[in-house]
Amino acid sequence: EVQLVESGGGSVQAGGSLRLSCAASGFAFGSDAIGWFRQAPGKEREGVACITTDDGATYYKRSVKGRFTISSDNAKNMVYLQMNGLKPEDTAVYYCAADRRCGVFYAGDYYPTDFGSWGQGTQVTVSS
Repeated sequence: EVQLVESGGGSVQAGGSLRLSCAASGFAFGSDAIGWFRQAPGKEREGVACITTDDGATYYKRSVKGRFTISSDNAKNMVYLQMNGLKPEDTAVYYCAADRRCGVFYAGDYYPTDFGSWGQGTQVTVSS
């Protein structure tokens, strides 16, 4: 059974930083894609970043590129999302998810595939 557990959310002021962690188990970590998604109240869920754990390829939504960094530690089955320069519009519940591939990067933006396994989410609140 695939399990994904997020941690590291919290409340920060605009311009601050947070690092989210995703602990993964129940599948062959190192041969899949792990993505971070977010959903703000009243908005659709959107893909923020993704990493393919075999080759470390990364994908970023246009609005977070240059501020967020996704990384993985395959030895620990962990994926991280370092978020710097946080803005109030980054406020959302952040989820990590796993699937075979990330999706596509097209016209300067990241379009995720339909991920099959999800964590429970962690709240990130950025105040102005």
